[in-house]
Amino acid sequence: MFKATPNPPDTDPGQLFAVVNAVDTETLLANLSENLASANAMVSDLAFDLEGPKRHIALGIQQLIELSSLLANRALDNVDPRQST
Repeated sequence: MFKATPNPPDTDPGQLFAVVNAVDTETLLANLSENLASANAMVSDLAFDLEGPKRHIALGIQQLIELSSLLANRALDNVDPRQST
């Protein structure tokens, strides 16, 4: 018996994940902020298990994540200025 299957979404070869085109900017930025917060928590936890140069690298990564989070949150405030304080 033939079973119809839907066409796969238009993605680049080898691409595993995709973002739905209809998602609004505010939702994208909110999810970006949450992902950065999660990455920040993970690298912070890791940094405290390390010593020396590897710890410095992990803390440098944490700082980049924190700066990126500030940028994402400012962009989110610009999208919906009612939420900024």
